[in-house]
Amino acid sequence: MLFTFSSPQEAIDAVGIKVGPSDWLTVDQERIDLFARATGDFQWIHVDPERAKREGPFGATIAHGYLTLSLVSELLPQLVNPKGRKLGINYGADRLRFPAPVPAGSRIRARGELIKAEAVGADTVQTTLRVTIEVEGGDKPACVADIITRSQF
Repeated sequence: MLFTFSSPQEAIDAVGIKVGPSDWLTVDQERIDLFARATGDFQWIHVDPERAKREGPFGATIAHGYLTLSLVSELLPQLVNPKGRKLGINYGADRLRFPAPVPAGSRIRARGELIKAEAVGADTVQTTLRVTIEVEGGDKPACVADIITRSQF
């Protein structure tokens, strides 16, 4: 389910709504390697498939936790649509956890729950969406974060 709102009050009135799931997104080794280059995090558990298979606890390379978190930006528009918004700002995240790994080649998707919404001025709302990233076939989420966004209408 996609949650569409067009005013601060509509978001405030919708607290508690559950959204999603998003479409599945494959997290392949190429994406992991590009993230490693962008961040300088070349830990072997992420970028050395042979060693990860041989020595790692997961039998394969895994995505960086912060890569998984960053993919929220790609998945979020499938969960929430602030219709008519003039400006949107990522304000931060609370309660961030990575309970399970994302093995290279696996698919993830997002679900959300609007846990808070409050007016910030006359035309702006700050929302907190608890986003849960699922790994296909997994029994625990890969990431749970309370994503805070400001939307100006």
